Formats: sequence, C-alpha cells, structure tokens
Amino acid sequence: MCLVAGGIGSNLREKFILMINAGKHRGEDSFGVWTDAGVLKSDDFSRVGEIPEGRIGLIQCRLAMTGSKTFMQPFVNDFALVHNGEIYNHRELRAWLEGRGVSFESDVDSEVILRLIEYLLGSGLSIHDAVRKAMTMLEGDYAVAISDGKVIHLFRDPVGIRPLYYSPRGFFASEKKVLWAIGEEAIPVRPGELVTISGSGAAMRRVFSLDELKRSPLSGERAVNAVLKTLACSVRHRVGKKTGVLFSGGLDSSLVTLLASEYSDVVIYTAGAEGSPDLEWARMAADKLGLPLKEYVFDVEDVRDAVPKVVFAIEEPNPMNLAIGIPLYFATRLAREDGTKVLLSGQGADELFGGYAKYLERPELMELDLRELSERNLARDDKIAMLNSVEGRFPFLSLPVISAALNTPLEAKISGGVRKAVLRRAAIRAGLPEEIAMREKKAAQYGSHAQKLLEKVAKGEGLSLREYAEKAFREMFKRE
Repeated sequence: MCLVAGGIGSNLREKFILMINAGKHRGEDSFGVWTDAGVLKSDDFSRVGEIPEGRIGLIQCRLAMTGSKTFMQPFVNDFALVHNGEIYNHRELRAWLEGRGVSFESDVDSEVILRLIEYLLGSGLSIHDAVRKAMTMLEGDYAVAISDGKVIHLFRDPVGIRPLYYSPRGFFASEKKVLWAIGEEAIPVRPGELVTISGSGAAMRRVFSLDELKRSPLSGERAVNAVLKTLACSVRHRVGKKTGVLFSGGLDSSLVTLLASEYSDVVIYTAGAEGSPDLEWARMAADKLGLPLKEYVFDVEDVRDAVPKVVFAIEEPNPMNLAIGIPLYFATRLAREDGTKVLLSGQGADELFGGYAKYLERPELMELDLRELSERNLARDDKIAMLNSVEGRFPFLSLPVISAALNTPLEAKISGGVRKAVLRRAAIRAGLPEEIAMREKKAAQYGSHAQKLLEKVAKGEGLSLREYAEKAFREMFKRE
C-alpha cells in the first residue's frame, strides 16, 4: 500500500515535494521518484529536495506489504511504473511470464504489472488492449500509473478498490488532498477506465466493464456452491500470517472471519459505543466463533477528537461518511497499535447479494450501487485505513466472487422477504452458527451509535450534523 502520484509540467521538483509531504502518511517506509531527468529512491524523506527536475515524472511513497522492503518503486525500464495495491496472483503470473522469457529484478508484486504490460505491448497490442488484457489476468487491487516518458497512462482495477485521481492540467495522485496541495482539481479515475494525461490535457476510455462477468444464470444449489467456493478462494488469497478482520458480529464479517481462520491466525477488531448493537453482537459472535476480540469503546469525547482526523482522511463534508468513518477509524487504529497491518472487510456483500432494504422494492439498484461503490464507500475505507498504516482487503470484491453474484438470480438473493438469502445459505453450509448467519445488521453508523454521538457533538455547537460536517471540512482544507 502506498501513495502514487506524479504529473507533467514545469517546476516539477517543487510540486513533487509538496505532493510527497501531503501524501506520505500513505507510505512512510520509503519514497521513490522518476522523472525524465533521473531517478531518486530513499528511505530518508529529508532527501526530497534532491528530486531530479524534469518535465514528466512519477512518485511513490511505500508502505511495504508484499516483497522485499529494500526494493523501491518506481520500476523503470522501457517504461516507468508506480502501483498502489496488491496483486494476489503475482507468483503465478511471474512464473507464466518467466516461461516466456521475461526476467525480473525484484520479488515485488508491482513489477509483475510492468512486465505483463511490456510483454503484451511487445506482442503487438495497443496500450488500450494491453491494459484490458492485463485486467483479465490480474487478481488484485490496483491503481497504476505507467509512462513512456511522453504521456502517463492511469488505470484502476474494475471495481476501483484503491483510489486514484487526476487533474485536467496533467497531474494525478492517490488522494485529493495531494492534488489540492499544488492547486489542482481532483477527478476520480473510474474503475476499469484508462486515462491518458499529456501536456495538452486528459483523455478517458473505458477498458473493462463488470457486465463482462455475466454468464449463464446459476441455479439455487449451484449459486450457493459458487459463492462459497469463490469467497473461500478470495479470502485465502488475501490473508497474511497474522490477519485482522473488521468485525461487527453480522453475517458478512463473521463469514469472512470463519473462512480466514482456516488459513491464518485471526484477530477480530470492533469499535462502538457501550451498549451499541454492533458491540454487543460482536462480543456474542466472537464467543461463538472462539476467536479473540479486541474492541475500542468510544464515547462522545473520543468522537469529538476523532472528527478532524476522519475528515482529513475522507476529504469531503459528507455527514454519513463521517459517521461511518468514526468506528472504522478507531478499529483500524486499534489494529495498528496491535501490530496488525492487514484487515479484511465484508464491504461489498450488500450490493452483491441484496442486503439493503431498498432492494426489496428496487432490486435494479444493486448493480448501480456496485458500480458506484468505489467513490461512495471504498475510497473512504481505504483512506481511513491508510491514515493508520493499515491495509484493508475486500474478499467479496474479487472478480470471481462478483461473477458468482452477478450470475445468481434475484430470487436466490432475495427470497420470501429475506435479503442475502444465498449468502446466508452459503454461510450456514460453511459452519457459521445460524443465529449469526440470519442476523439483520444495522448500518455501521447506527449499529455503533457513532451517528448518535456525532449528532450530540453537533448539537453542542448549535449545528445540524450536516452543518457540523461542512464546518469541519472547511476548517481542515480551507475550501468549500
């Protein structure tokens, strides 16, 4: 996990220093900069003033998760590349490429992306077709910038798990505040989109759509089997030696926890106000699963103190995301203090399997919400986790799981008024206690009582929650 950034223009050194300082909370292990005038890589951030001047360049600040900590991006060969995220099948792709004569200089998963793109371009594909082909081969979460020294190509995975923004004047970064630091606008790179930035502006082109994952509809039993098999595989790819789970005691996080415990030492983390449903359910579910639960019990003063940090992370005056971000901030901070860098989340299950009440009346919103998940939910979760140097991973959002969900008929997802019916059946088959599998969970902001406490803080200042969120945003970023 890391910051990726860069751009095209004059006075790059000055701008890159500002960008690194604004975004290095995403990766404090080391930094690397490539420009068309040279390369600088160091674990000493006091050396940023030595960045080679140039007219085009890429930046990475690294939080080392996969591969040697001594190797630093950008990767530079015929192309230069920086990557934020994780490629979970990098070993398989590395072996496939080596069998075709491709050599590597590191064991870092990000290099596999560069070598794969180079190999595909060398086989005669255009950059558009090479990126499209790569998206069908890469299993993982990625926000990538690659440059031939003339232009910069940007792309994200088809779900948009890792954030990436660009400006019309030729700069890009993992977070909006990094672009704001140099006076630039921040426009999201859409999931599955290729954005090419040059000195004359930006051009966008769709590369991959989730609609391409639709196949023949799955019957009831086949759907249950497909969901359970693909989710178990996705969890297995995403665990580490020590794995945390963001835990509420509900269906999604409990199923992820149960599956993860087969492959890793698992610790579950939760945060909520005393007496909140999520905290009480988390305690009960942890006891039934026989796993250690670490909890942060917050009060109104904790919430008040956390607001500036959460607003800094989410980069918007959205009161709902502020309320959701409060328990997420405390849980990821607790994981960091516990030495856990990888946290699994149940994010995406509701959109895939019909978890929200609104889908009873308007089931067509499920696919729309899935396509909007990147900026609505995932960017928020990524930025808050990175504030605490923790990497969130989302097993429900692997392409095989999404494919299984998209090919599951609606009547298997919502049956007899029961939402997420197919997922509940899969969970019970996996061994999750029925009491947990059938729980109807409240949204995080309500289940944790974060919204209730935020409203109390806002009322103390004579403001509505929306007005309070807008005030906190203005004070943090000095912008409307």
